[in-house]
Amino acid sequence: MRFRPCIDIHNGSVKQIVGGSLADEGNLAQENFVSAQDAAFFSKFYKECGLTGGHIILLNPVSSSFYEETKRQALSALAAYPGGLQVGGGITPENAAEFLKAGASHVIVTSYVFSEGHVQYDRLRALVKEVGKERLVLDLSVRNRDGRYYIVTDRWQKYTAVELDGATLDELSGYCDEFLIHAVDVEGKSAGIEEPVAKLLGDWGKILVTYAGGVHSFDDLDRLKRLGQNRVDVTIGSALDLFGGKMAFRDVLAYMKEKNLSQ
Repeated sequence: MRFRPCIDIHNGSVKQIVGGSLADEGNLAQENFVSAQDAAFFSKFYKECGLTGGHIILLNPVSSSFYEETKRQALSALAAYPGGLQVGGGITPENAAEFLKAGASHVIVTSYVFSEGHVQYDRLRALVKEVGKERLVLDLSVRNRDGRYYIVTDRWQKYTAVELDGATLDELSGYCDEFLIHAVDVEGKSAGIEEPVAKLLGDWGKILVTYAGGVHSFDDLDRLKRLGQNRVDVTIGSALDLFGGKMAFRDVLAYMKEKNLSQ
């Protein structure tokens, strides 16, 4: 299990938001933290710390009046740490190459592939053809409905009919290098991890997976390590002191090193 850093960008600023609160209309979101620093600052900081495999997420849709500023922030962060970070948010075969050339190690995709409630395999194959399986991460952001976890799209606003289970992971792993799993119902709430999701990912454990959502204590990290069988990487957002939280970033890195969890 490794720590994966994050940079979430909304309306041109680095932010931490409450999962599921994004709204396209009015570019609104419930904010936990808005940084005075730009995205490149965090990118350079992660580089200095020797962290790799983190992700930059553009939270505005292409149609937003803020998209170009959000994109500019993302590109500046990629330029500050070439090959060190992944990028997602509005990625398609038409624009993926731009982000890769700008320095992204991988592109991260959800809504383009999971459209109209289902996996659009023609789109998925087009992405693989454009960027290569080895540079594609599928974001399987999920929400609980009737005790099961379903992939959600369009800034976590729309449910698909695709359930997160072993069969889905088996099928989709043939098209990507990694999975990024956002547990949306606890994302940004610092209220603990979605234990069923962590257990599912740990039981499966066939390719790299990063879990995001709800981590707010070192007990949560212990729990994720156990349920994930030390196979699941983790990202922490709102709970980190970098983003106004109580978990000291340096303590998290020390914890990973002490537990022999660092890369």
